[in-house]
This record gives sequence, structure tokens and C-alpha cells, in this order.
Amino acid sequence: MPRLRLTTSTVIAMLWCFSEVLLQPRTMSCACSIEPVKGVAVMVCWALRRAAQVRVHLARKASGVCRGPEHQASGARPAAPEPATRGTLGAPGGTVELLGKSYRQDGYSNLSRKVLSRVGRNLHNRPHHPLWLIKERVKQHFYAQYVGRSGTPLFSVYDDLSPVVTTWQNFDSLLVPADHPSRKKGDSYYLNATHMLRAHTSAHQWDLLRAGLDAFLVVGDVYRRDQIDAQHHPVFHQLEAVRLFSRHQLFAGVKDGENLQLFEQSSRSAHKQETHTLEATKLVEFDLKQTLTRLMTHLFGDGLDIRWVDCYFPFTHPSFEMEINFHGEWLEILGCGVMEQQLVNSGNFIFSSQEECVVQREILATLEMHFLRQLEKEADVEAGRVLTEVLLLSGLLAAAWDFAEAAGAEDQIGWAFGLGLERLAMVLYDIPDIRLFWSEDERFLKQFCVQDINQKVKFQPLSKYPAVINDISFWLPRENYTENDFYDLVRTIGGDLVEKVDLIDKFEHPKQSRVSALIGTKRLASNEKPTPVNLGRARQKWRPP
Repeated sequence: MPRLRLTTSTVIAMLWCFSEVLLQPRTMSCACSIEPVKGVAVMVCWALRRAAQVRVHLARKASGVCRGPEHQASGARPAAPEPATRGTLGAPGGTVELLGKSYRQDGYSNLSRKVLSRVGRNLHNRPHHPLWLIKERVKQHFYAQYVGRSGTPLFSVYDDLSPVVTTWQNFDSLLVPADHPSRKKGDSYYLNATHMLRAHTSAHQWDLLRAGLDAFLVVGDVYRRDQIDAQHHPVFHQLEAVRLFSRHQLFAGVKDGENLQLFEQSSRSAHKQETHTLEATKLVEFDLKQTLTRLMTHLFGDGLDIRWVDCYFPFTHPSFEMEINFHGEWLEILGCGVMEQQLVNSGNFIFSSQEECVVQREILATLEMHFLRQLEKEADVEAGRVLTEVLLLSGLLAAAWDFAEAAGAEDQIGWAFGLGLERLAMVLYDIPDIRLFWSEDERFLKQFCVQDINQKVKFQPLSKYPAVINDISFWLPRENYTENDFYDLVRTIGGDLVEKVDLIDKFEHPKQSRVSALIGTKRLASNEKPTPVNLGRARQKWRPP
């Protein structure tokens, strides 16, 4: 019989209710005896209440998410979203309003209006959009293949979480090193030094794990500064999955599984983490690859050739990239791996470490002694009541940790994977250019209004006109310039008609110590014939000052 487990959320709920008692206002007559404990109570309970608030927030989010294929979205196309932003961009000390919240700009702010205009579009939730079709097909597969004991889907789905996250959520919570290139302003979009547009849906992992979830999908738009070509766009969409296993779940079908363990203290190797046993790692890896193989077979059909390539991600080890052979070409589809145990533990623990719990209990022990002495001196009734509360809180903290150790808050191991919806849609529907996903052209959108989400669709080109190719040269700014700055400028001025921008050549002036760049641009049009005349005006605007 499986052990009963006191979940993190249950303990937090108990402590949150109790914190309400500790923080109730007292009468002025007992203020002197209350103030010493109130400050510490606030300090101890703040973290507990914050965690509970995350749980409540995510629970409310989950209540609005469809839990089965019978609730698939339908109906007319939603109205165009209202402008997501207001304010002047790029001015330190100014503010920008995004999704109903204001953010003060500073030296980190680097968002363009073109990129911010994409926020809130949520193409993955737009019925009959190709990205929505891919999302629904993946959901349908997971709902059908993975069912819990009660008959409900094992995986919960979160597809409307805000794309604005803290830098801690996007990087630190995922163990991304401080010197990792993805943190640079040239690679990510920052609202300011503390907030940014998420670079991956993994930015929500910590919060969801902290809420007590052990199997979930996250779908959303992500933002990265990138080059301009048919395969890259600064806004694209990801689908991510996480699944955790207890010792009982992982070894249930294994011969003599009761003798196997999830964890050990050893050294890290290319095949496992230092805290994982080799048996546990191999079983999690096997389950991950089987899960993804079944998913790709569901999407592409039987007979698909698949290969796995070893790679590196900060938040998984071992890590892999999945490639499929499609029409004779090997294509990278997704990244995945065994989750770093430090990340799993940080989500499951009420405290980040046992030492943190010990510190809090030592503080409470000091308070116990304070009020015991006060009782001995004055027999203060109010001091006795507060002492009882302190003793109860101290006991609950100790019990929470003891239960966590005994009932298994640390006894889970898991996998995670993330895939790009555009990448899959381009392959499955033969869509040649990533910019088309943002098109409002009925000739594009109508091609995906199908009765069955699994129906095969082959994209039909929209334009009969050829591309216009032009070269442009200019002196580069002497400082604070990256190629991605120029790409953002081109996207802002030229819009989605600019298909490709290449650096053809550079020239360094020997006397002036200045550098000029020769850039080649390829521009397409779907409704009008592009000519050098109507391209000239836009080309002049692309020249950096």
C-alpha cells in the first residue's frame, strides 16, 4: 500500500491559517508583549503566505483551463486584441504599461514596439490557427494516453500564464549560470533590470512545482532577439512538459524494484547526476524517450526515423535533442532531459534547505524563552497566550519538515521537454516561412479551418510575385551596437515583409577607425508587386543614425 504523503500545499495551508492568528491586531494594553514576536512572525509567515498565494493563483488559472478533448475551443475568431502597451519606449526613468501593469524603464530596457505589439496575441489559443491545431493535437494525445487513478487526465495544462516574468524566474530558478550568454541584452528582451519577456516556458517550472504539481504542460509565447530569416522570429511559441515520479511509481513494474533506490551520494558523470542512482536515471530516460516517441508517432504517423543527440541544458542532465528524418532530412524537433534534482527539490520544499528550517526554529526557541521568563515575572495572561502560539508554530514547522522527510517531499525524480510549435507546424503543414503565422490574410487562415484537428493540411502559397533583393551599406555606431539591434529596427520599419537579412561584408577604415557593413535584404509581398521604388523609402529608414 503506498504511503500517505503530506503535500507541501497542505502544510502551507495549515501554516497560512495559523499565521492569520499570529498577525491579528492586539489591544494597545498588550502591545509591549506582542511586538517582539510580531516582527519575527511576519518574517516567518511571509514566505509561507507567499507560497500559498502562488498556489491559489495557479489553482485559479487551472480552473479556467480545459481538462479534456471534449472542451476544445470552438466558435468565431476572437476580435483583435487591444493594444498591449502604452508609453515611450527606451527612455530610462520612463514607464511602459504592459498587460495592465506599469514597469519603470532603466538601462536594461530594450523592447521595440514591434515586439511588444505581439504580446497578448496568443496565437496558440486562437481556434483553427495552425499553432492552435498543434497544441490541441498534443493535448489530445496526452489526455488519451496518460490518465490518473480517478479517470481524469494525469497532465494539467497551463496555456494563459503571463509572458512577463522576473529575471529570477527566467534564469536563476532554472540554474542558468550568471555568465550565460542568454542573459545578455543582445539575446533577451528586458522591461527593466528585474522583469523581462520570458525566453522560454520553463520560466514557470519553479512556481508550478512549488504549487505541488507533478505532471503538467505549459504552452505560451516566448521572446528572443534573433536574426531575420524564414526560420527565426523574435516571438515564437513553446510547449513544455514536466513529469515527476516517486520511488513507488518508477520501480512499480520492475523486478525486485522494492530493493532499488532513487538517490545515492556519488559523483556526476556523463550519464547521471551525483544524487541519482544509475537505475533511476535510466528508467526516467527510458520513460521520457518512450513518451516523446509516442507523441511524434501521433503527429507524424508510423515508420518515423528518430535519433537522439547528447547536448547540454543548465536545467537537465543528462540532456538530449530529438531529431526526426522527414523527407530525407534530419530535423531537430525538441530538447529534453532528466531534471536537475536541485530544481525538483526547490519546488517541493517548504524551505530551501534543512538549515533554513533550523534557523527559523532557533528564532522561535529564543522567543519561547523570552515569554517563559515574562510569565515567571508577571504571570502575564497575554504573554501566556502568545507563548502558546509560538510553541504551536514551532511545532508545526518541525512537523512540516519531519513529514517532508518521512513522507517523501524529496523522493521524486523527473523529466522535462520543450518543443517549438512553429517548428512542428512548419514541418507538418509545409509552411515555408515563420512570419506567416502572424498573417491576418484570410487566404492563409482559411486553409486551417478543418473539422478534425488531425486532418492533413498542405499549405498553398499566397503570392505570385518574386522577391526583391537589395543591398544597403552604412557606418556602424562606435559603441553599444549589436546585430540584433539592427534586426529589431528592420522589423519595426519593414514589418513581416522582410524575409531575410544577411551580413555580406564589413570594411574597416584604416584612418578613421570606423567600420561599415554591407547588408543584403530580401523582401517579399503577398498583395502587391514589390519594386525598388516602393522599397527605397523603407530602406532609407533602416540606416542607423
